[in-house]
Amino acid sequence: MIIADTSIWIDFFRNKLEEKEIFLRLIENDYMLMPEVVAGELLQGAKSDKEVRIIKSYVKNLRNFIEADLFIVAGEYSYKNNLINKGIGFIDAVIIATAIRSNSKIWTKDLKLKEYLEKRYIYEPSLYSIYKS
Repeated sequence: MIIADTSIWIDFFRNKLEEKEIFLRLIENDYMLMPEVVAGELLQGAKSDKEVRIIKSYVKNLRNFIEADLFIVAGEYSYKNNLINKGIGFIDAVIIATAIRSNSKIWTKDLKLKEYLEKRYIYEPSLYSIYKS
């Protein structure tokens, strides 16, 4: 499974995502996971009711990963790994915890996050020719 972070989704919605075809194929083939925290960030930044409806339609149709203690796990993970002093905030800690717990990869352009993450948790679309046209 692939978790696209908020910045990837924003680029997609603004039609600025270079890998749009890959993104759409991941969705069509049910490989995209959307944590509620990403959906929440997208909804927070929505500019209109139409954008809210579009975001909610994706949320409704994509897989989610829900664990009752996920925020607690993310907070403890952040503490143990000193993420706050590495410039990695709580939302990203939740995304990392989700990736670890769901055995998923994270698609991000955030260089701090990429620098921190083990390679096995980073999704690089250019490395997966199976999703290229």
